Amino acid sequence: MKGMTRRKFLWLLSMSATGLVTGCTANPVTGRQQLMFVSEEQEIQIDKMYSPFQFSSDYGQVQDKALNDYVNQVGQNMVVRTHRPNIPYSFRVVNASYVNAYAFPGGSIACTRGILLSLENEAELAALLGHELGHVNARHTAQQMSQGILSQAIVGGLSVLAGTQGGVFGQLASQLGSFGAGALLASYSRENEREADALGMEYMVKAGYNATGMVGLLDMLRSLSKNKPGSIELMFATHPMSDERYQTAVENLQNEYQSAKNLPLYRERFMDHTAKLRSLKGAIEEMQKGEQEMNRQKFGDAEALFHSALQQAPDDYAGLIMMTLCQIIQKKNEEGLRYSEKAKAVYPQEARAYHLSGFVKLRTKDFQGAYQDFSAHEKLLPGNPTTIFFKGFAREGMEHKPEAAKEYHRYLQIVPKGKFAQHAYQRLVEWGYYKR
Repeated sequence: MKGMTRRKFLWLLSMSATGLVTGCTANPVTGRQQLMFVSEEQEIQIDKMYSPFQFSSDYGQVQDKALNDYVNQVGQNMVVRTHRPNIPYSFRVVNASYVNAYAFPGGSIACTRGILLSLENEAELAALLGHELGHVNARHTAQQMSQGILSQAIVGGLSVLAGTQGGVFGQLASQLGSFGAGALLASYSRENEREADALGMEYMVKAGYNATGMVGLLDMLRSLSKNKPGSIELMFATHPMSDERYQTAVENLQNEYQSAKNLPLYRERFMDHTAKLRSLKGAIEEMQKGEQEMNRQKFGDAEALFHSALQQAPDDYAGLIMMTLCQIIQKKNEEGLRYSEKAKAVYPQEARAYHLSGFVKLRTKDFQGAYQDFSAHEKLLPGNPTTIFFKGFAREGMEHKPEAAKEYHRYLQIVPKGKFAQHAYQRLVEWGYYKR
């Protein structure tokens, strides 16, 4: 397949769920035969189709080009040491404040600002990225698809998934039609995690890093799980942590990688490249606390924390979006619009602020403004069916029935069920475009 439409993708997954698409291939790491119906080319196409939505759900790639280039360079230095070096890997930092890193099956890898602030040196960063490379190389996501584990979660529902923030943020994202790709971020098994740890250690050492970096990374995650469990719960939802993982890394360091203990950690280089990010640490920690208060439905406390964060970093895109969401859920439309408009001005190339601004304008019956925002969102991040529905709803509010009908018809081709689909269908029948 040279390309893959959403319809083809959902069909493929539905066939896997019923066992009608099967095949065996050699695992690139172990060489053993395994059930695998997703080809490498399909992994890459799935990645290209859905990873942009997850990055936007995490408030987009950071606008610090030097930091992104640095993280990408660390990752790319390991790529040639992997079992699948020809995958089009890419590495970036996303603006989310929670502690996490993840990989899509075609090699798109991201780490959040939250986890980057928790690292001590470049070797730990290499361990983190190496671990995610391990998941891609061992084809863990494709394996879960082939076993039908992800199929049931995705078939018929991928077009309306919320982002990975969880709690109130996830519920609100669902209501707003935010399109994350969280279901494609596999919930790895403990066996998957052990394999990814081992591969990550192998790749980082081959790239010239001190193997202590993996031990330090896992020790940091253990510590956060005990001292700040709320900030790391999402990572553990997909990457189960255990003392066993830490102890295994220590044993591997003492045995297989004993000689790698003398390789460099590159702490000073890491500190130099993350200095700008670390200057925002206070603001990002306030955002972390604010998200936790939002999920506890303590919206006043969350608002105060987001306000504190924005006092420290007034132009922080993630902080502005979090505050927008906090205002929207409290139905403070005027304030929500003010923060969303500022977010658009701060990061005009990122789509999420346009979606939120458009939603507030629908609430306040500024249908023309809403249509402009949703059109801008679709141009920046095409493929979200709810954006298409909202464009139709805005056109309906403007009493532009032919244009509204076109958008509603587009929406129903993708999402035939649900309350939005019911509204679209009823209007098309009322206006004479569809017959009952």
